[in-house]
Amino acid sequence: MQKRKAFTLIEIIFVIVILGIVAMIGADIISHMYQGYTRSKIVNELTQKTELTIEQIAKRLQYRVKNTAIARIKSTNNFKPLSSTDINESYNMIEWIGYDNEGFLGEYNGSVNIPGWSGFVDLDNPDTNKTQIVTKGSHLTYAKETINALSYNGVDLSNPTASDGAAIIFKCWNSIDPKMYGLDYSSTDHNNTLRVKSVGEDILQFTENTASKELCEQYYLAWSAYAIVPEGSNENDFNLTLYYNYQPWYGEHYYDGINHAVMAEHVSTFRFIKVGNTVRIKLCIQDNNQTGTPIGVCKEKAVF
Repeated sequence: MQKRKAFTLIEIIFVIVILGIVAMIGADIISHMYQGYTRSKIVNELTQKTELTIEQIAKRLQYRVKNTAIARIKSTNNFKPLSSTDINESYNMIEWIGYDNEGFLGEYNGSVNIPGWSGFVDLDNPDTNKTQIVTKGSHLTYAKETINALSYNGVDLSNPTASDGAAIIFKCWNSIDPKMYGLDYSSTDHNNTLRVKSVGEDILQFTENTASKELCEQYYLAWSAYAIVPEGSNENDFNLTLYYNYQPWYGEHYYDGINHAVMAEHVSTFRFIKVGNTVRIKLCIQDNNQTGTPIGVCKEKAVF
């Protein structure tokens, strides 16, 4: 009877070593695959978050009253018009007055959209004078309802309070001085933002003395200013917060406990510059070092 030859100890050790090497290589491949998947997932999430945030900023800025846009050093009264050429990185927040786009669009009557406010003044109408304007084509009830809803019942176009209300800005007034719009915290001037209330469907009545003011054919209706503010102690990892529903023409500031919402967390870069009538924005968001290797995504957008 023939004996079967068994494996020697050296052969067994050799096989174990080979299996160990194969297992190590396989584990390394799986680890790299998982890391690649995790990194790809984080990059995709950051890309979506960055695109969404910069798009939200652009949508807000799109409906700015252009001459009101300023750069400000957070929590101070140091500001410059956004068109200034000497804005440095210490000017880390952007602020502006937005016109009421939703109220301007009005409501659909079954065939066309009826504007809440038309943006035009009937200068030839005898009822247009230094105390009020007739704005033909407006249906101010629509604007009132829209503003009331968006301001969480804070602004009543037909019955403003002593501290809250809408204002109009005539387009022929081209001042870029922020003081003229109530954005100077050390002053109560708001010469280019005139407080108004609605009377009927097509009359806006001034609620302050405007005897010295020049009336123009076109105007903006505004009920809120907006501020995008970096918040946090780390200049390379902060939250970006939107402040809204405050009226500088009533002496309100963005930090006065007004409505606000965090637009993005773990922001590493927020930059802006105005070139002509275009505002360019750069935004970078990072992953808070979830993988052990910092990952960030940057996006830029031009807003006309």
